[in-house]
Amino acid sequence: MSKRILTGLKPTGELTLGNYIGAILPFIEMQKDFDDVFLFVADLHALTVYQDPKVLRDRIKRFVAMYVACGVDPEKTTIYIQSENEYIPAISWILECNTYYGEASRMIQFKEKSKGKENFSVGLLTYPVLMATDILFCDADYVPVGEDQKQHVELTRDIAERFNRLYGETFKIPIPYITERGTKIKDLKDPTKKMSKSEENPNGVISMYDDKNTIIKKIKGATTDSDMTIKFDEEKKPGISNLLNIASVISGKSIEELEKEFADKNYGEFKSYVGEVTANRLEEIQKKYNDIIASGELDRILDKGAEKTRKLAKEKFQTVKEKVGTIR
Repeated sequence: MSKRILTGLKPTGELTLGNYIGAILPFIEMQKDFDDVFLFVADLHALTVYQDPKVLRDRIKRFVAMYVACGVDPEKTTIYIQSENEYIPAISWILECNTYYGEASRMIQFKEKSKGKENFSVGLLTYPVLMATDILFCDADYVPVGEDQKQHVELTRDIAERFNRLYGETFKIPIPYITERGTKIKDLKDPTKKMSKSEENPNGVISMYDDKNTIIKKIKGATTDSDMTIKFDEEKKPGISNLLNIASVISGKSIEELEKEFADKNYGEFKSYVGEVTANRLEEIQKKYNDIIASGELDRILDKGAEKTRKLAKEKFQTVKEKVGTIR
């Protein structure tokens, strides 16, 4: 019996090398382990803070195209845009009415983003219920999360169990699928923090859309240390350790192999190598990305995903309406 796994991508900021290594590559591996994989663009979640409409519209397509170019297989994975399924927010409202304020306000992201602010959107408080709906409408068995996101699945389970208890068996209870974390890539200029798509200093971040010369230049300008030995030590040598992580994932060589290969080389030679292999990999991906954008294939993929998930959500919405009594 096939098991369904669901995950989402939020179309904010820009996709970086850190996203590719830390999130996209592990997702591609996950495709091999499950027969039924759902990947959705969480564009409604992005609206908890203001988004420029033109930028958001463009980014949604670019993100999906980049995921496919990186190796997400639309024949194995159902890819869809959250907002194209009007039944999801409709179910979410009913689930909001079965969620306690205390549960929603305890969520880490709400606490962090509302802290010290007099005004914030109501959506910031209620979006975890929308997230729960994303999981429950399609009867997802598993939701891949890191330890820090586990509470979202726990809230989803609490909401589903409460609804089932009040109205009868309706929702499948999802299980958090704790992923082995992908390699964490750090900022090139400040290797003590992660490479973030919302980082203000562009020189510390490699965008998935950067050209070859820009990538090489950024890696050559990466912060290192004065020791001049190419050795993995995240505490004492965070900059070099970060470059070793990048080189290892991109080249397929182990960190130990790279340490041996560059034992007698200087930082300049090592940075040139990392820049070259990284730029070549992203150049290949960008070619596929441009082909996907030009071909019109993206609309076919998203139309197919929308059709499949709207059918599932409509059926679940009708069931929920019958259970709560809002049906003639």
